[in-house]
Amino acid sequence: MTIIQAIILGMVQGLTELLPISSSAHLFLIPWIFENWVIPESFDVALHFGTLLAIGIFFFKDWIELISGGFKQVIKKEKTVEGRMFWYIVLATIPGGIIGFILDRYMSEILEKPIIIAIALIVMGIILYFVDRYAKSETEYKDLTLKKTFMMGLLQCLAFIPGVSRSGITITTGRAMGVKRDAAARFSFMLSAPIVLAATIFKFKDFEFSLSFVIGVAMSFIVGIGVIKFLLEYLKKGSFKIFAIYRVIIGLGVIAYIVIR
Repeated sequence: MTIIQAIILGMVQGLTELLPISSSAHLFLIPWIFENWVIPESFDVALHFGTLLAIGIFFFKDWIELISGGFKQVIKKEKTVEGRMFWYIVLATIPGGIIGFILDRYMSEILEKPIIIAIALIVMGIILYFVDRYAKSETEYKDLTLKKTFMMGLLQCLAFIPGVSRSGITITTGRAMGVKRDAAARFSFMLSAPIVLAATIFKFKDFEFSLSFVIGVAMSFIVGIGVIKFLLEYLKKGSFKIFAIYRVIIGLGVIAYIVIR
């Protein structure tokens, strides 16, 4: 893997992991299109660690308050929004993590086919568009309930299908239940952290700490920071329409490429 390849993939990861357009699809399709690219399997997880760092640093104060509130709720019986949200994230992570692990372990070869990825991009793009367009915007981040957060966590298991998108499926689920766009995106970011951290720890022994590796992770982190800031600001007034259209276009492009190829 060259430095240029690492920079490109790092930038792609930073852009696509946090937007609802599927980083796993892009990280699979780029080496597939450029057939001579040889990318270590663990590099995908390493790039996700870059965006995990972006989430951790951007929401550093929030994470401190969440963790502190979570333990205070157990030890001191102090009920706060932060404490409640901490345990919501914990509970929402468990089902999605378990089901996702099973899918990734036993069905990854079937799911990582260009045609499957293309279909997932198109189908989720259409679903995202219509759900976002017609859903109500009633629930703020601080008003999220256990039911809504649990459903967002449960359905994130589908993110292990390249093309679905972790942020895409969790945001779409939240919007379907009336969660405001920026609140759905914010919880989606926070919800992704535990699973990505677990994957990083699990794959850490396979990491190849070369210059390309470090540069790729750094690019993922830097771009990820910018994307978080952009998306949370954009969603105060904007919709997910542009991301849905992008997904459909890319999916159709992949199908066309398969036919031509």
